[in-house]
Amino acid sequence: MATEDRYPFAIDTTRWDIPSHFDTTFRWEYAHGRPAMEGLYSKAKKLQWNAEDRIDWSQDLDPENPMELPDESVLIFGSPIWDKLTREERARLRHHQQAWQISQFLHGEQGALICTAKIVQQVPQMDAKYYAATQVVDEVRHVEAFSRLLHDKFELAYPMTPPLKALLGDVLSDSRWDMTYLGMQVLVEGRALASFQQIRDGAKNRLAAQVNAYVMQDEARHVAFGRLALRDYYPQLTEKERDEREEFAVEGCYQMRDRFLAPEIFETLGLPASDCVEYVQKSELMRSYRSALFTRIVPTQALACETALDHVS
Repeated sequence: MATEDRYPFAIDTTRWDIPSHFDTTFRWEYAHGRPAMEGLYSKAKKLQWNAEDRIDWSQDLDPENPMELPDESVLIFGSPIWDKLTREERARLRHHQQAWQISQFLHGEQGALICTAKIVQQVPQMDAKYYAATQVVDEVRHVEAFSRLLHDKFELAYPMTPPLKALLGDVLSDSRWDMTYLGMQVLVEGRALASFQQIRDGAKNRLAAQVNAYVMQDEARHVAFGRLALRDYYPQLTEKERDEREEFAVEGCYQMRDRFLAPEIFETLGLPASDCVEYVQKSELMRSYRSALFTRIVPTQALACETALDHVS
C-alpha cells in the first residue's frame, strides 16, 4: 500500500517542488583539513550501520500503544477531554499520535537528506564536504528506517505539518550556505535529538526504542557538525549579518513550537480541535518538552540563537 493511502485524510499532491538558486562550489585544495572536522568525518565512517540487519524488524507493536509510552506523553493527557474518552478512544488516540510523531520524523529526515546534499554542493571547505557526504548516507538510512516502521508496523502515516514545511521551505530556498546549517543542523537536528531521546528513554517497545537509539547516535554527530562549521564562520560576519541570522533562528523556533500543537490529529479523530490545542499550549507537558528542545538548541549556536528561548518560552 502506498504511503498516500495510509494518510487518514486526502492530500493535494505527493510531491513538493521548491524553487531555489544558489552557487555550487568546487574546491581545489584537498589537504590540511581542520582537525576537529577530520575527526568527526573519521568517526562517521566507523559508525555507519545498516537498517536492514542492525534492527530486529521481527518485533511487533501493540496496536493500542505501539511504542508502549506512558499515557503522560499523550498531548491531552489530564484534560477533561481525555477523562471522557473510552478505552477504545484512548487507544486510537495513542496510535494516531505516535504515528503522527514518527511521520514528522520521517519527513524531517527527508528534509535533512536534501539539506545535507545542498551543503555538499555549497560549503566552501573540502573537509566539510567530506563529512556532509557521510551525513547524506545517514539521512537516507533514517528515512528508510522510519518509513519501514510506519509502513510495516504502524500501517498509518500523517503528512508533513505546515510549520515544519514552512521551516524547511525557508531553509532550502535560502541561497546562503550557512543558513542551511543554521536551519537544519542547529534548529531541526537540535530539536530532533530531544525528541529521539524522549522515545528512546520512555518507550517500552524494543523495536521503537532501538530505531530511535540508532538514529539518535547519528544525530549527535550532525549537531556537532553544524556547531563546528558555524563556530569558525560566524565571527567573520558583520553585526547586520548576525542580526539576520538571529531573526531567522527566532522565527524557526516559533515554527517548531507551533508544529507540536498537532490539530490534524484531533480533527481526524473527531475531537474538539480548538479546545485540544488550547490545552496543549498551556500544558506542563508541552512547557517541559519545549524547554528540553530549546535548551539543546540555544547553546549549540549562541551567536544566532541566544535570544530564541526568551521569545518562545
